[in-house]
Amino acid sequence: MSGDAEMECFGPAAVFLRKPEKERIEAQNAPFDAKTAYYVTEPSEMYLKGKLVKKEGGKATVETFCGKSITVKEDEIFPMNPPKYDKIEDMAMMTHLNEPTVLYNLKERYAAWMIYTYSGLFCVTVNPYKWLPVYDAMVVAGYRGKKRIEAPPHIFSISDNAYQFMLQDRENQSILITKGVRGSSKQKSSLKPNSKRPTRDWRMRKRSMLS
Repeated sequence: MSGDAEMECFGPAAVFLRKPEKERIEAQNAPFDAKTAYYVTEPSEMYLKGKLVKKEGGKATVETFCGKSITVKEDEIFPMNPPKYDKIEDMAMMTHLNEPTVLYNLKERYAAWMIYTYSGLFCVTVNPYKWLPVYDAMVVAGYRGKKRIEAPPHIFSISDNAYQFMLQDRENQSILITKGVRGSSKQKSSLKPNSKRPTRDWRMRKRSMLS
C-alpha cells in the first residue's frame, strides 16, 4: 500500500482517499485479543463492539465498549477483525467477513469521507450528500495508467482500468452501476467516468485507439 509520499500525487484529495500512514501504523500496533473481540446484536444500534465474557448453554454474554452487558444466542455474536483492518480498502481481504464487519467498515470510512470501498470485484459507494474534492484533474492524473491495487478505491480507477483493458484486449468493456435506492447517487456515479474524458491526453488516446 502506498504511503503518504506516494499519495501526494492526489493533492488535497489524498485525505479523502486513504487513511494516513501514521494511522495505519498505530492500528497495526494496537492491542487486540481475537478470542474475546466480538460484535453483538443490539436492537437500537444493530451491532455493538464488545468483549466476550461468557458462553454457556447456547448463550453468550458480551460487555460492550459503551458499558452495556448483553446476553444473546451464540449465533448473534460475530468475531471482530484486528484493528489493522479498520477502514480497509478492500473488504474481501478481511479475516472475518460478516454483516457487522462490513457495516462498521463502511461506517468508519464514511465518517472520514472515504466514500469508495472495494468488495472484491465491486466498488461500493456511499453518497456523501455533499461535494468532495476527489474529482479534479489532479485526481484523474493520479489514477491514470495504474492497476487497481496500486491506488485507493475510486470510480476513476474502475473506468481507467476498463479503458486500459479495452486498449490491451481490443474488446468492449462495461461498467454496471446498480443496487441503490433513490438518492443513492447512481446517476452521479455514472457521470464520473465521463468526467475524465475532457482531458487532452484522454481524447488523444481515444483517437489512437479508434484509428
